[in-house]
Amino acid sequence: GVYAYLEMLGAQAHEAALKQEEKEQQEEKLDRLKKRVEELRLQRDKLRAKVDLQEKRNLGKEGFVSEPAQPSAQSVIEWKIRSLRALLQIFYLTGISGKPTKQGVCFCISTAYEGTYLDTYHVDLLTTADVQIYRHSIPVFIPLGQIAKKYLQTDIRRFLAVLSEHLNAYAGRRFQVEQLQEHFSEQIEGPLQKNSLCNLLVFKYNMSSESKTFLLNAKLLYGDICSSLPTEVTVSCSPDAPAFLTEVAAAHSDLFRRMALHKAFHSISTAGSMEA
Repeated sequence: GVYAYLEMLGAQAHEAALKQEEKEQQEEKLDRLKKRVEELRLQRDKLRAKVDLQEKRNLGKEGFVSEPAQPSAQSVIEWKIRSLRALLQIFYLTGISGKPTKQGVCFCISTAYEGTYLDTYHVDLLTTADVQIYRHSIPVFIPLGQIAKKYLQTDIRRFLAVLSEHLNAYAGRRFQVEQLQEHFSEQIEGPLQKNSLCNLLVFKYNMSSESKTFLLNAKLLYGDICSSLPTEVTVSCSPDAPAFLTEVAAAHSDLFRRMALHKAFHSISTAGSMEA
């Protein structure tokens, strides 16, 4: 009956907990890599400080000690080029790579979801007095302008990290939708509605109980656009549906919050047919 179905969901929740533990282990590994990145950044900053000190000493030898020397536009550009090149090696560990260009540097941001490689995007930067975006392949619905305005001139490392978070979350949400449509199309009733950012999904899906088929309505809202899991989930059934279907809808809602969309549907499918 329904209780057996809910027990099955409980077992699947245990499986999800084991996967969560594996995910935490992966996150610990990522934390170690991040610490290594931080160590490299500190080394870079120390080298930068030594270079700046040497430049000040050179200026003093040339007789410009009486007043602070204003760096020329050319020296500012050269300093930015050196900084960007130093970032290339650091970001290689985080899915971001790059190469120097005649105008400045081109960064490539690779996206992936749970070990599946997805798309790569690029951002070409001009290393003028003010760092500028020359061209890019970032989707228009990613807030590139806002991110650039906040970080590009002051912290390019942070600019790329935040941009990568947005792109990976979007790629992960889109991947889940594609997997759902590819593997569970027979359960989806009608078109799946989504916006460009894939942070709002609305769809209907059927559940069978003996010889009857019931329709459930699902709405998933990803309030945090840097997340691949929804912040709000609503699963409902028609008012005249059997009472047990309300419990099933609540269980499904919990699954959608905790698991990737296609994996949640896999759990629902393997739970077997419902019995009133």
